[in-house]
Amino acid sequence: MSKRQLLLLSSSNYHGHEYLQFAKDWITDFLKKNNVTKVLFIPYASTKPDSYTEYTEKVAKPLKEFGFEVEGIHESKDPVQAVNNSSCIFIGGGNTFHLLKTLYDKRLVEAIRTRVLDNGVPYIGSSAGTNCATVSIHTTNDMPIVLPPTFYALQLLDFNINPHYLDPIPDDKHRGETRAERINEFHHINSAPVLGLREGSALLVDGNNATLIGHTKAILFQRNEDPQEFEPNSDLSFLVSSS
Repeated sequence: MSKRQLLLLSSSNYHGHEYLQFAKDWITDFLKKNNVTKVLFIPYASTKPDSYTEYTEKVAKPLKEFGFEVEGIHESKDPVQAVNNSSCIFIGGGNTFHLLKTLYDKRLVEAIRTRVLDNGVPYIGSSAGTNCATVSIHTTNDMPIVLPPTFYALQLLDFNINPHYLDPIPDDKHRGETRAERINEFHHINSAPVLGLREGSALLVDGNNATLIGHTKAILFQRNEDPQEFEPNSDLSFLVSSS
């Protein structure tokens, strides 16, 4: 039985809400359920190392209001040891390529996998942090501003997620590829399912159980199949049962 505990947000922002406030109940319930009082935040999706403290403080402000402490991994002399000592890992948004490269550069990929999959340490991801929780970052929306050693990520799940999923806008004059078309291109070569998480939604994973939570539907793309829409509170355990 898998020990993993994941809360994967499409984004830290949602229209009409302050930063992370739309997810207050989800985060609070998730952390309390796992007896967490302190969160290790990983700000490496930011492309400016001198902004890591500012980014961590931005995350710490709402989490402190929710009743939790936050420490930034960049403050530790040994990031691997910080992960090994953590009671919860939170990776925020930014550039997915920069995040993954930095995780590999600092030898954190296996450390995080071990803590989450073997030790049951809860993991929160948002945007890029959600991308990196999956099989690979092949379905990120970000520009490849740096080159990680591989596109394969933390592999806490056996499928991919596309955060910030956007539907085509009727009568829009834009004639470029839609998000759905890009995911279809991915499936010409890759077989992993892709879950499109719209803003205001998240995937909650408890071992081999998964539930779509939030304010919006999600859309699932599978190779050679028509896309499927899922309402909030849908059981998506079929995606993780074999992971």
